[in-house]
Amino acid sequence: HPDTAARAIGAGLRALHDALPVDDCPFSWGVADRTARLSPDARARVGDVPAVDRLVVCHGDPCAPNTLLDDGGRWTAHVDLDALGVADRWADLAVASYSLEWNYGDGHEPAFFEGYGIAPDAGRIAFYRHLWDLG
Repeated sequence: HPDTAARAIGAGLRALHDALPVDDCPFSWGVADRTARLSPDARARVGDVPAVDRLVVCHGDPCAPNTLLDDGGRWTAHVDLDALGVADRWADLAVASYSLEWNYGDGHEPAFFEGYGIAPDAGRIAFYRHLWDLG
């Protein structure tokens, strides 16, 4: 049930973003830190960074398989948190919604954004997907 999973992934990411204290997180997943790890060629192709919408503790690898669901299709946990760090929430939202296509096929992004409780932001999504692809 891809839409059920997409909605739960969105809800789980929202729970993570709302629960973890930004000021207590010693790690960064922000644009400056991520681009510093890119090759000079890739760094030159990053483009204009959008203004931060909301700083949160991001998962860092919010692809669909890194959210665990129970038998009823509800979010229960996150795994693979080695890239966790403070960043704009769109760094996670763009990649999590991107991964739905890889894992479930087209058409499930509306359920994801409904589960998170936000309307898609095309500009931020495009930027953070591009940054993901460069990395």
